[in-house]
Amino acid sequence: MKSSKIFAAAVAVLSVALCTLAVGQDHATAQEVVAKVRDAASALSKTGDLAQFQQKQGPWVWKDTYIFVEDCDKNVMAAHPIKPELVGQDSMSVKDTRGKSVLPEGWCEAAKKPSGVWIEYWWPKPGEKEGSRKLSYLLSAKGTPYVVAAGIFDDKATIAELSKLSSMK
Repeated sequence: MKSSKIFAAAVAVLSVALCTLAVGQDHATAQEVVAKVRDAASALSKTGDLAQFQQKQGPWVWKDTYIFVEDCDKNVMAAHPIKPELVGQDSMSVKDTRGKSVLPEGWCEAAKKPSGVWIEYWWPKPGEKEGSRKLSYLLSAKGTPYVVAAGIFDDKATIAELSKLSSMK
């Protein structure tokens, strides 16, 4: 009798642990964001094809994040798979859920650095209305007017920590 209770308790603990692990895998990591943004910038540099970044079910949408593209020449959102209504909008007019411009002054130039740039703002997670702290990594797609970006929702990471991560090759 005692061993069956211990077994049942062990199964319960293991179930909770596995569920927690599975839920944790639904969140993109900063490392994944850096890798995907670099891949997307490379792909865009080669093809110039924005359509691939408009697809909700595509390689550029994963876990709880996605690639979006800004056009530095026109200063507009060029591609957004989750909120297509943002495409064509003036980049500086896009506000976060706290009313602040999502993109800071000088974001386009900063994204041209080989290591790119991280920015912070408040944005709704896919499927939610309320804003959460989002940190996005921006990198210029060489030979194009485009900056490719994706982000993570994280309450603890700092821009300095993330900048160290993206400066590594």
